[in-house]
Amino acid sequence: MTEQPIIRFEHVTKQYDNDPAVLNDVSFEIERGKFYTLLGPSGCGKTTILRLIAGFIEPSKGTISFNGKNVNHVPANKRQVNTVFQDYALFPHLNVFENVAFGLRIKKMKNQTVEQKVKEALRFVNLEGYENREIKEMSGGQRQRVAIARAIVNEPELILLDEPLSALDLKLRTEMQYELRELQRNLGITFIFVTHDQEEALAMSDEIFVLNNGNIEQSGSPNDIYDEPINRFVADFIGESNIVSGTMIDDYVVNFTGKTFECVDGGFNKNEEVEIVIRPEDLEISSPVDGKLRVKVDSQLFRGVHYEISCYDEDGNEWLVHSTKKAIVGEEIGLFFEPEAIHVMRYGETEEEFDKRLEAYEEGSYES
Repeated sequence: MTEQPIIRFEHVTKQYDNDPAVLNDVSFEIERGKFYTLLGPSGCGKTTILRLIAGFIEPSKGTISFNGKNVNHVPANKRQVNTVFQDYALFPHLNVFENVAFGLRIKKMKNQTVEQKVKEALRFVNLEGYENREIKEMSGGQRQRVAIARAIVNEPELILLDEPLSALDLKLRTEMQYELRELQRNLGITFIFVTHDQEEALAMSDEIFVLNNGNIEQSGSPNDIYDEPINRFVADFIGESNIVSGTMIDDYVVNFTGKTFECVDGGFNKNEEVEIVIRPEDLEISSPVDGKLRVKVDSQLFRGVHYEISCYDEDGNEWLVHSTKKAIVGEEIGLFFEPEAIHVMRYGETEEEFDKRLEAYEEGSYES
């Protein structure tokens, strides 16, 4: 028997007055004990989802269930959910101990119980011995740990994190990504993390929801999202991509830039117009004769572990290449790639349609 999801959205819409909907007929499930990320540009609806789960706002339409029970009208303080805000929302007049203990004090727990739980929470976030430290004396990373300790001390079933790393510098941000992921694994609590940073989402998540204009464009594991984007928005938003128009000649055969190539995708109609994605790291520099594409180098930047090379083919298509080999601006080079590097996308295909097509094709029941 499949375990009941901790959160279920069923056709949820959120609209303010007569403004366009912030969230459009969204349905999804959140399983227990996983690290989820809501990823998308500003204004796409990810923070709205977080606020709906937390109980800060109510849906205009649809149903939100928590452990199978409708919580549309259940206030925030009655939900087993804690939120870590972008600015941490710590109390500057309280020390570390009292900040973490605040929720327990509200519940009127005994002092001995409060002390035990606070110390345990601080131990989890590596802040043992900081109980009496003032908030103003803490670094950005330490303040974030205090906010997380305050969230976990109440033993919630779900922790929501609204871009909590955005104010940190790059090095500390990377360190906190590892710490947050490890903390979630150790606690076994469901985390829902909001970010607009693709690399952050790919590094931390069990599952990613990619949002755009109030809709979930695609959901899946980081590998699924990166390797099998279903449309141009996802391919372009997750990492860097080369995207060109093409035509599906037959299963495993596609034409683009005026040439025909073998690929590993099927389930399309013959002569169907499609879009082609090739990631920059899947392109290898070769001689013009040995390459599958012939291009001219336009610019080059050194990124530390690789060169980022911008090229153009004779049709004016730009090709971005990540290579350990250095190129010369203005020279003509070849680009080589394997059939596995070509990912074919259908115009206007939804995630549901993509899944059905792929399943039918793998079962041999696909019909053009």
